[in-house]
Amino acid sequence: MPKTNPQGTRFVTLSNGYHLWTQTNGTGDIQLLTLHGGPGGTNEVFENFGARLAKYGVQVSRYDQLGSWFSDQPDFTDPENRKKFLNIDYYLDEVEEVRKQLGLDNFFLLGQSWGGVLAIEYALKYGQHLRGLILSSMIDNLDEYIVNINAIREQMFSADEVAYMQQCEADHNFNDPHYVALVAQLGENYLHHQSDPQPRHLISTMGTPVYNYFQGDNEFVMVGALKDWDRRGDLQQITVPTYLTFGGHETMPLTAARRMAAELPNSRLHITPDAGHGQMLDNPDDYFAGLGDFLTDVTTGKI
Repeated sequence: MPKTNPQGTRFVTLSNGYHLWTQTNGTGDIQLLTLHGGPGGTNEVFENFGARLAKYGVQVSRYDQLGSWFSDQPDFTDPENRKKFLNIDYYLDEVEEVRKQLGLDNFFLLGQSWGGVLAIEYALKYGQHLRGLILSSMIDNLDEYIVNINAIREQMFSADEVAYMQQCEADHNFNDPHYVALVAQLGENYLHHQSDPQPRHLISTMGTPVYNYFQGDNEFVMVGALKDWDRRGDLQQITVPTYLTFGGHETMPLTAARRMAAELPNSRLHITPDAGHGQMLDNPDDYFAGLGDFLTDVTTGKI
């Protein structure tokens, strides 16, 4: 029987000396570790996972990655810190160190968006520790995402508006009021498809240096270091049961999701209706029912 970890909030100290905020909720034989999006986002989209998955006997652990709001934030103006920490390998090995610190093994790993990048990389490098993998709104490459997000923009806006946005981007004028308003429209339709369901703060909690380095200036301008990430052709190496869950109205291309489901040896694909990229916020009843069923089916040997 898997070991039950201490409940509540604690900081873990990494081998590099930095501290990460962690929290564990829920009891049961199923252990789930969640990886938040961004990059530079926070764990807060997982706040109610323990309560929502309680009936399935799931213990949920979540944490803020280095540079994110509740954890330590190195000085990323220091080129040595950027070189050392702002790369996929660092964040991947950070997941493994957190796993050890929390005493997890034979566990489920859920990655949301950017967290899905790390979850795929973890399954490829450290898959022996996994009981199952959940990719929530993340595909296996960024090329198809970039094509899809540009197609979405062209469908939503007039040719003049698209040209206006492209000019602002060429000029790096990302604070132009009209440009900001157009990006917000895209976000409210495809990142969060329902009316304002996302958590709110009085100030921004985004780890902007991390986000800008990996992503770019916003979700619709993929010019950061992550743009060339591509794991197409590697999915067949992931043999643990894998759950692919996507919003029916989101930024990630569903054609890529269906391709991944066909390529992964042991996978299940679910499309959350009436939901954008933040499925767990847009349509939580459907999202958690599907996730809970997957966790239960793997645990009971049905898949």
